[in-house]
Amino acid sequence: MNERRPRILWGLTGSVATIRADRLAEQLLQLGDVKAVVTHRARAFLPVLPESISIHDDQDEWSTWQQLGDPILHIELRRWADLFVIAPASADVLAKMSAGISDTLLLSVARAWDFTRPLLVAPAMNTLMWEHPTTAEHLNRLTSWGARVISPVSKKLACEDVGIGALAPPEEIAERVSDVLKATMRS
Repeated sequence: MNERRPRILWGLTGSVATIRADRLAEQLLQLGDVKAVVTHRARAFLPVLPESISIHDDQDEWSTWQQLGDPILHIELRRWADLFVIAPASADVLAKMSAGISDTLLLSVARAWDFTRPLLVAPAMNTLMWEHPTTAEHLNRLTSWGARVISPVSKKLACEDVGIGALAPPEEIAERVSDVLKATMRS
């Protein structure tokens, strides 16, 4: 019997940390098949990703559906995935996810997510945004639903501030994804 590779759905948001997505892409591809869902704002920072990663955005959500009975992309992506990792998760996306807003393809997948499957979020933002009281509220709400947080790290940020808010290193994110996949795929 052929065991299939794990299926990783990868969300990318409008955080400047998206400029390093190529490094995380390499790591994720070692763990399984990968499809990416990008926000419009993520496109501003998105480097070239390997061809084996299909990239979906809001345009795809609306162009693939024509009539009743046609596949609905955010549902199809949710069904396909064994795990959903959003890295980087911007402050904006965390706020919208925690409020149940679903005005993009990525947020629609999150809103339709089946929490019997893992959802990981790896925030990346300015230090003062990270320290803002609403960020903890948003993360608390998401974790109460079953999401797992890969905490940001402290370093000099793109804005030149120094402090917590940088995306966790790709190796750390991949290690967490790997650990969760191993635990999930066994059960």
